[in-house]
Amino acid sequence: MKYYVLTLGCQMNISDSERLTTVFTGMGFTKTDKEEDADILGIVACSVRQKAIDKVYSRIHLWNKWKKDKNLITFVTGCLLEEDKKKFLKTFDLVFETNDIAGLPEMISQYGIVTATGLRPHHDQKEFWGISPSYDSDYEAFVPIQNGCDKFCTYCAVPYTRGREVSRPSAEILDEINKLLQKGYKSITLLGQNVNSYGLDKEEELSFAELLDAIGKMGDASEHAFWLYFTSPHPRDMTLDVLETMSRYRCLAKQVHLPLQSGDNEILKKMNRNHTLSDYRKIVENIRRILPEATLFTDVIVGFTEEGDENFENTRLAMEEFNYNMAYIATYSPRPGAVSSRWDDKIPQDIKKQRLHILSDVFIKSANRYNASLIGKTLNILVTGKSRDGRRWTGLTEGKINIHFQGNQEIVPGHFVPVKITGSTGISLEGEFLSS
Repeated sequence: MKYYVLTLGCQMNISDSERLTTVFTGMGFTKTDKEEDADILGIVACSVRQKAIDKVYSRIHLWNKWKKDKNLITFVTGCLLEEDKKKFLKTFDLVFETNDIAGLPEMISQYGIVTATGLRPHHDQKEFWGISPSYDSDYEAFVPIQNGCDKFCTYCAVPYTRGREVSRPSAEILDEINKLLQKGYKSITLLGQNVNSYGLDKEEELSFAELLDAIGKMGDASEHAFWLYFTSPHPRDMTLDVLETMSRYRCLAKQVHLPLQSGDNEILKKMNRNHTLSDYRKIVENIRRILPEATLFTDVIVGFTEEGDENFENTRLAMEEFNYNMAYIATYSPRPGAVSSRWDDKIPQDIKKQRLHILSDVFIKSANRYNASLIGKTLNILVTGKSRDGRRWTGLTEGKINIHFQGNQEIVPGHFVPVKITGSTGISLEGEFLSS
């Protein structure tokens, strides 16, 4: 039998899907990229964004039409609000938490399908993490270290979809990373809603800085070079010891993703971010001082409830000040379950889009200035594949900046190669492979 899974949302959902693949493989099922060929159709959903939920309804509407001509089983799991779950129960055959993925064989057996595994239901996060992931890549891996969130930002539904923060045992994390290093993985990303609050929910556990230190030591002892990333931290928990640990180890990539969300104190308070722009500025100053070579990424929301022209201008000025290398800018849209969904969404959509374009221009200018400063330098690049036109190679710098480069000889994706930077095109780089 064949199965098809559509994964929506963030990297955490991608990681969840990799464990789901392991369960299906254990059941003796074969993965297919063509949903029309599948006997079991599923979605790892994301209730955090309305567009993702709209895609779920679009897919299940199509799949239920196919049921008229073919026996199919449909399921949905992932990051789900209770309100969405209740609606999905009317359209999907199976609706379950990601923590219950190990129990999927028993759920499916209720439909008369015999599986090749003896797995039984598991209903907690610890058992879910115990499932070995089937990584989608042979050189890049995502390793969850934490699930849930305790911050309760007013615009966010994650605490209501994934629950409170739960830290994965550090011994399991280090064991998974050690296995990845033995297999020669080159890029490893630690995942969590607030990774730098790792360990705070347990009395006896490593802090996030101590976890990074342990991984750094593993990197020093490893025969293989690799880059270790993490996403996403919260400014409230970004401590000096994290940055100082990053500075000590070569394998801890010099790239920091630090969500701004807004550059205005009034809006930050409405968002329940529990820090001020001044607090954020001090963190950026520490990053520039301790990790001068690091690239800086961020997230920004424009058009949040009651964001006036002055509030927005403060965000624009903050964007100019911090000179981001990458900014993920989104227009605000209320999500059921989040506190702000009870407030009037007063900012017109055309104003939101206008503000998004303004901030995008600011970010692109700062990114281009940084990229231009790299011209003439030779950087170590992780090759990710061929460009769309097939004429050039694509890759990433240690700071996660995209690059297209020339190279006549065959290069294997997943390898580090030296590339001389020859140009900049906005937020990406151009270069030439140095075969020597």
